[in-house]
Amino acid sequence: MIVIMGTTWLSSCGDGSTDSKKQADSANTANIDTAKKRDTSETAPVHMADMKPDAAFAVAAADGGMLEVALGKLAEKKGVSPTIKKLGTQMVTDHSKANMELKALAAEKQIVLPDNMSEKCQKKVSDLTEKTGKDFDKAYADLMVSDHKDDIDEFKKESEKGNDAQVSAWAKNKVPVLEHHLMMAQDAQKKLEK
Repeated sequence: MIVIMGTTWLSSCGDGSTDSKKQADSANTANIDTAKKRDTSETAPVHMADMKPDAAFAVAAADGGMLEVALGKLAEKKGVSPTIKKLGTQMVTDHSKANMELKALAAEKQIVLPDNMSEKCQKKVSDLTEKTGKDFDKAYADLMVSDHKDDIDEFKKESEKGNDAQVSAWAKNKVPVLEHHLMMAQDAQKKLEK
């Protein structure tokens, strides 16, 4: 869920972009480039340079996590089916917790996370906001299925191939939760077909 899942915070960058995710990615790239220079000049290198894929994962997970919380709140409010409302509540609870964990881990690792959702995620929220009734419920369930499939793939990849042991462990710990969310979303889809 990138779903992250997660949360992301950042400082502005020089590209003029207002997209918080792009700003976080840019800030991390600058920090990592600085670290690469430092790593080659110090006798005891920090190896922040190896963090680039982990930082990109964390930013995407944070962006996705904020999306899941926003969509979950929308489902709690606009959902018609009790199943959709329950799914929304579960997303808000689990992804809020994961977002806070990721925020703490990112701070420890000096990874900049976005403050707000990316424009892409904001568009998903806007698109879903326009739907009502059973159309909303179906669109939400469909989105949760597709997002969680993508998230599971990304979290497994990070857990198996990440360079930072703590970021990889965090991702691995979240895979069962994401798989449970996928199962709930698929069950909701089936119930809505009846």
